[in-house]
Parts: sequence; C-alpha cells; structure tokens
Amino acid sequence: MRIASLQSQHGPFLGVRRGDGYVDANAALPDLPRDLGAVLRAGLLERLTDVEGPLVRDVTYRPLVSDPGKILCLGVNYIDHAKEASLQKPDYPVVFGRFTTSFVGHEVPLVRPRLSTHFDYEAELLVVIGRRGRAIPRERALEHVAGYALLNDGTIRDYQKRTSQWTVGKNFDRTGAMGPDLVTPDELPPGARGLRIRGRLNGETMQEANTTDMVFDVVSAIALLSEAMTLDPGDVIAMGTPGGVGFVREPPVFLKPGDVFEVEVDGVGTLRNSIIDEA
Repeated sequence: MRIASLQSQHGPFLGVRRGDGYVDANAALPDLPRDLGAVLRAGLLERLTDVEGPLVRDVTYRPLVSDPGKILCLGVNYIDHAKEASLQKPDYPVVFGRFTTSFVGHEVPLVRPRLSTHFDYEAELLVVIGRRGRAIPRERALEHVAGYALLNDGTIRDYQKRTSQWTVGKNFDRTGAMGPDLVTPDELPPGARGLRIRGRLNGETMQEANTTDMVFDVVSAIALLSEAMTLDPGDVIAMGTPGGVGFVREPPVFLKPGDVFEVEVDGVGTLRNSIIDEA
C-alpha cells in the first residue's frame, strides 16, 4: 500500500495510490483524520487498504508526515560519506533533529535562503514509526515500522559549520523535502535492506549506494534510539546520506535556482524538487 499526504482545491486529504492517481481516502472514510500522523496514532492505517473511489490526479503534495512528534536524523551513517567528510565511522549513531517548518512535499520547490549560497543536497531513506515502543529489542524492531519514504536532508553548509551543533544549518525554512508516498513494509525487503539509493542533480547521478552500506541499519537505529526515548506513531527517522554530497566536491556543487534534485530508492519511488530563491 502507498499513501500520500495531498492537497486539492477541496482541502487536505490522504490519498491511496492506485495506478497513476490516488483515491481520496477521506471521501471514502469521512471520519478518517486528514494527517498521516494522526491516522498512525489512532491505529487506523489498515482501514485504508481497501478504499475505492474515483482517481484524483490534480493534487499538491504535502510533507508526508506534517505533524511528527519527533524528526530524528542520523548523521554520517554511510561509510563513504564519513570518509569524504573526513569524519570517523561512528561507534554510536550521530543524531540530530529537524523541525516541521524545514520541510516541503514532493514536487514543491525547495527555497535557497537569501543568507547563504551553500545549499547542499542529501538523498536519504525515511522510516515512519507506526507503533509505540521504548527499549525495543532488535528482533521486534521492524514490528514498529509503518512504512518507508524518501527525504532530502537539504543543508545550509556554512551555517551547519558555524558551531559543533548542526541544528541551525539543518533547519532553514523549506530547505528539506519528505515524501512522496508512505510505502508499507510488505512491498519491500525486511528493513528496506539491499535497495539502491541515488541522488540526482539535473539528471546527473551525484550519489549512489545501497542501503546495506549503512553503518546503523533500520533495526539498529530503532533499537538504539528507543533505549533513550519512546518512539511514537508518526515519528520519523532519516537514515543518513551516502557519499557524493556537494560541499566535498572540487569545486563544491551547491543547489541554485532552476536546479532539480531527485532522491530515488528502488521500490520506494522518487522524490523530486526544484530550487528557487527566497523572496
């Protein structure tokens, strides 16, 4: 099953993908919340499995989870990215947070801020939590996954490097993207392992790896993060980016207005965003 957070002329709704369009799940189920996080917290995801109705195609994508309690991101979680950034392979996950105002949806422009031209791309796999848990054992970790999606962890590199904490550089408004669809685990290998991940800039492949190259895989991330904090339905975990980011290249490659960046993971889909300057 594939579910998107959408907007039409009639307002926000959840769409269940059918071919080249979406069934409006809220029209079929009027009591259903219109945000994916709320659906997950209420334990209603399975109600969307058999919804039917006319296909809707004229839509705008919202960020997949518009109201997550936690947006947890793993840094330097691919060995090649750690090497290119001259960082040690971590013995424990490097974790930082992002906030909802930093995200847009699929096919919605990312905004290069007027304060910086050092706007970098990061192609990532996203894990969406569907079941509450704390101190989750590894053998039960995947039971807590509602599904997978894609993320561009867009980063303002000069602000990221101003301090040892990455928060500001990772949280400029509308610099990241999340979507397009939640893909439920039954459509993918366990833990989304063995999938190619690619980041393309204007059609040119800049990043390419396999999800087996992660330092901490989905199982490890859930188990380790839940040692410290309760993971709630609707929380999201960004699994880090492979090598090939812009700031390590010679010369550096940064996103500029008119560019299009795509994140692609086999079986999950493609997240695509153009770039504009802040007004």
